[in-house]
Amino acid sequence: MTDRRPGSISLAAAQALAIPAILLFLVAGSVTWAVNDPGLYRNGFQRYHTAQRSGISDADLVAIGGELRRYFNTSIEPLAVRAPIYGIEQEVFNQREVAHMYDVKRLVRGTYWVTLGSALWILSTLALVAVMDRSAWSTRAARLAIWGGAVTLISVFLVGLAAVASFEQLFLLFHRLSFANDLWILDPRTDYLLILFPGGFWFDATMRVALTSVLGAVLLLSAGGAFLGYRRWSANRRGDPDPAPDQPVSISE
Repeated sequence: MTDRRPGSISLAAAQALAIPAILLFLVAGSVTWAVNDPGLYRNGFQRYHTAQRSGISDADLVAIGGELRRYFNTSIEPLAVRAPIYGIEQEVFNQREVAHMYDVKRLVRGTYWVTLGSALWILSTLALVAVMDRSAWSTRAARLAIWGGAVTLISVFLVGLAAVASFEQLFLLFHRLSFANDLWILDPRTDYLLILFPGGFWFDATMRVALTSVLGAVLLLSAGGAFLGYRRWSANRRGDPDPAPDQPVSISE
C-alpha cells in the first residue's frame, strides 16, 4: 500500500522534480562551460577565418574573447572593447551592440543561476532521500540518474533534430523568446558581433552544448544502469529473491 503521509508525498514530489532538474543542470552547465571556454572562441575564429573578414589580428581576437568572458563574469558596465581594425585603434562594438550585450549578460547570468539552482535541488533531494529512506538511498539515486539521463537524451535529441533541420528558424525563435527588444537585429556587414560570431559559430556552439549534455546523460544512464545491474546480479548470486520493482519517484514499499 502506498504511504500517503505528508513527508512521503514531499519526498515523491522532490524526486519527480529532480528529473527535470537533471536536464536543466546538464544543459545549463554545458552552456556555462561553453561560454567560459577560450577554446570555443579561438576555434571559431580560426574556422570562420575571422581575422581576414574582420581586419582584426588573431592575437587581438583572442584578447576580445577574453574581454567578453570577463564582461560576463564581472559587474563592469558598459562593455568597452578596443582593438586595431585594419590597423586603426577603435571601439569594436557600437552602441546598439553594447546595449544588446547587456541583455546577453543577463541571460548568461541567468544560466549560471539555473545551473546552481538545479544542482542544489538534486543534492537536496538526495539528502532528503538519505534522511527519509536511507536503506534505499543508492537504489533511488541510481533510478533518478537513469530517468534524468533518459529525459535529457530525448529532449536534446529532439532539439538537435530541429537545429539540424532548420537552425536559422530555431535561432530566430530563441532570440524572440529570450529578449524583450529588437537590439539583437544587427547588420552582418557592419556590426562586429555578427562579423566575429557568424551563424556557423552559433551552430557549432549549439552542437557542442548538445554533445556535452548527451555525454553527461549517457554517463548518468551508464552509472545508474550498472549499479542496478550489479545489484540484481549480486542478489541472484546470493540466491536472494529479486526486489519488487517500484517506480523511480515512488515511495511505495
